[in-house]
Amino acid sequence: MSIYLVSTILIIYFLVLLIISYFTSQSDSNDSFFVGDRKSPWYVVAFGMIGASLSGITFISIPGSVAKYSKELGLIPADQFGYMQMVFGYFIGYLVVALVLLPIYYKMNLTSIYTYLEKRFGYWSYKTGSAFFLISRLIGASIRLLLVSSVLQLILFDEIGIPFEFTVIGSVLLIWVYTNKGGIKTIIWTDTLQTFFMLTAVVFTVYLISDFLELNEKGGVIKEINKSEFSKIFFFEDWYSANYFWKHFLGGIFITIGMTGLDQDMMQKNLSCKNLKSAQINMITFAGILIIVNLIFLTLGALLFMYFNQTGIGANVLDIPNPRTDLLFAEIAKNGTLGLGLGVLFLLGLIAAAYSSADSALTSLTTSFSIDFLEIDKKPLESQKKTRKNAHLLMSVILILLIIFLRNFSNDSAIWMLIKLAGFTYGPLIGLFFFGILTTRDLIDKWVPIVCTLIPLFIAIIWMIHTKGIIDWFGNYQFGAELIIYNVAASLLALFLISKKVKS
Repeated sequence: MSIYLVSTILIIYFLVLLIISYFTSQSDSNDSFFVGDRKSPWYVVAFGMIGASLSGITFISIPGSVAKYSKELGLIPADQFGYMQMVFGYFIGYLVVALVLLPIYYKMNLTSIYTYLEKRFGYWSYKTGSAFFLISRLIGASIRLLLVSSVLQLILFDEIGIPFEFTVIGSVLLIWVYTNKGGIKTIIWTDTLQTFFMLTAVVFTVYLISDFLELNEKGGVIKEINKSEFSKIFFFEDWYSANYFWKHFLGGIFITIGMTGLDQDMMQKNLSCKNLKSAQINMITFAGILIIVNLIFLTLGALLFMYFNQTGIGANVLDIPNPRTDLLFAEIAKNGTLGLGLGVLFLLGLIAAAYSSADSALTSLTTSFSIDFLEIDKKPLESQKKTRKNAHLLMSVILILLIIFLRNFSNDSAIWMLIKLAGFTYGPLIGLFFFGILTTRDLIDKWVPIVCTLIPLFIAIIWMIHTKGIIDWFGNYQFGAELIIYNVAASLLALFLISKKVKS
């Protein structure tokens, strides 16, 4: 694609988002920004949440996780379709969110879900939960935007000589502009549009590659992928392995509870629904659709590697010292051999996937920081809006700095880097909430920040010592998605030790 076409698409796309923002932000009130006046239709929320949940990481990194590449061996099957093991766990996690957590949030009429911790345990538990969310969401949003900014840099900004730092600043600035007034009320509708673009892009790409490889003539897409070396879903053979079924499945349950049910970003959309029943229908519908969507993304991954095997297109990102399989989709789309339409749809899908996640992250960060730390509801009415806008700007600046810092943080597939970090940051958060839900005991509130900080640090040290081979404590055992379970279990045990019976 020419840089002029890419630039035109970007400009038109953001003009559309600004138009949506204009019509959804007329009131510019805090209630509209934080909970969308609690009038969002559940089916719109459910569809839009697909884009926010998947993000640019799913769009690029999940297809790229299907295989690995080395100069000596070429393509090597890696996770294949093993990610579906975690997706099945996600589904169970979403049921827990719908049936256990949402009723609590609606009964207590919460705006920030972390105020539950203050009412249940006290001030320091509340601040600890909020702080862990802010850290988790800032890191997650930074990783997502880092990946997408890198792709935009590859297909456009390198060619016109714009440094990566300016790409990041421009990206976050655009998000700030169209979310500054409407907040979650704007996000609900922009996410719907962006989810449509993302799903259209991936389905159309699957069709184009299948047609090029003549898979329908050979027996059908599903049959041919099943015959390939990239299609294995279930891994029961080696429980030491990181992709062992029960590690992925159980880890997926806990990751969903943490990254959705205890995440202000995702819950803020659900809390904008008219009532509890609508929010629960939204969550369960969304969970079912997500299984199908992730299966399509993995199908795309297998097709991308089959296409590379046949054509060699994509060697620019694979046949290098540090192969980047998560950039293969971008390289094939950029090449143009499958037509200009694929390049246009890839760009639209990429932008949609990136910004449907990043814009809601920025909004939820602003909400949590405003309510949980700046205590906006206790300020005079005339200063509340100004406080919210200042918090929105501050979160934007922090996001920019983090993305630039993480630029060379890891060569891992981004989806797995995010899952690893989620295991550490969301573990204590799950521990706090479920200690409150499952027990009647009270906590020594002042000890909560210390315990919730030390537990993930302790698990992280053990993980690093084993991963780096410093001490051979666990033999060939590989940590995977189940890291979050160890953090949750250790957090629950530690919280029990600083708990006491409630006086009758």
